[in-house]
Amino acid sequence: MAKFLTYFISCALLLTWSWRTSSAVPVRAPGAGSFQQCGALFKDLLNSTRGNFIDDLCHGMIPFSDVTLRSAETIYACAPNPTESSSCSVQRNSSFSESECMRNIMKDLAYYDAAMQSYLKSDLSRPEIEIPPLNHTLTIIQNLRRDCSLTANGEINSLEDSKNLWPNTSFRNRQKMCKMMKGLHVRSITINRALGYISSGDHRK
Repeated sequence: MAKFLTYFISCALLLTWSWRTSSAVPVRAPGAGSFQQCGALFKDLLNSTRGNFIDDLCHGMIPFSDVTLRSAETIYACAPNPTESSSCSVQRNSSFSESECMRNIMKDLAYYDAAMQSYLKSDLSRPEIEIPPLNHTLTIIQNLRRDCSLTANGEINSLEDSKNLWPNTSFRNRQKMCKMMKGLHVRSITINRALGYISSGDHRK
């Protein structure tokens, strides 16, 4: 299992880093925020989950390689073209769908929104350390769902997915949250690269 997870994470990063490195600016959808506003928010999400965030929240709690990634649907939906040099085989549609990619991004955000809200309501081991950074990232996610969603009012519900996520002791739950937040950082890299690809217009050529 550990080898499989390492392989899966490596594939996710390889597919992500092989994409065009243009600035991340999401497509404009009816009712969505401005290019600049949404692009800045997605970059804020990436920055809020890197470096000091993980160190402060999770220092000494989990091995460096421990990451919990949500389903690979967003990687499949948002990957442009197969990477010929990659050993990672990814099943995807032959044509890139901008709307499908954005829909999966919003599903991810809905899941993390619900999961983080339910975690913050649970019995926390170190609330003074956990609450401030998690609230900061949660606010960014909620702003993205409200201002940049393809659906009215960002209405994608992931309450069912987030039920019973935190049944263990506060210490075990914090370990689980740390792995999830590291996974969110990896997913944020994927999202920002995907939005850069969309903004480049290459998929329309």
